[in-house]
Amino acid sequence: MPRKKHSSRSKKPLSRPARKSRAHVRKRSQLPFVLKRILVPIDFSEHSKNALKYAVPFAKQFKAEIILVYVVEPAVYPADFSFGQFGFPNAEDEFREKGEEELAALVEKEIRKEVKARRQVRTGKAFVEILKTAQEEEVDLIIIATHGHSDVEHMLFGSTAEKVVRKAPCPVLSLRPDEREFVK
Repeated sequence: MPRKKHSSRSKKPLSRPARKSRAHVRKRSQLPFVLKRILVPIDFSEHSKNALKYAVPFAKQFKAEIILVYVVEPAVYPADFSFGQFGFPNAEDEFREKGEEELAALVEKEIRKEVKARRQVRTGKAFVEILKTAQEEEVDLIIIATHGHSDVEHMLFGSTAEKVVRKAPCPVLSLRPDEREFVK
């Protein structure tokens, strides 16, 4: 079958696109995408520890710093039912101390000296404190674990990860639990 001639509008002949050299491909992969600080919220669940394990190679690849944040929720005091308020003396302080110790141990175990890491313990509502930390520290990425709550739990309590994803000042990588955990 003879080839069709091009119309007068088209000045370029039909040809196969030129193959890009490997050098060109390498240049494209070196785009100016930089991660300097990665925030990893930790609640000491296996899910959040897995998010940290995921964050370490990211930090290595980009030579980024990891910032771990643990949030202590304020102690809730029951309403006064003629008994007076029940107090939990120093509960928040104990949680903060324990959080500091656990974060230090986690950094020692999971990060070692592979990348630079800092840790923070904050008090407040988890998603609010995570977002504040992200903004104050000017993080470039948040890596957060979802916990895979049931539909009822999710409806009643909401999801910290979901709120962070919706309101974060930077990209968020959310890691869901391994499906195989639920198939037993």
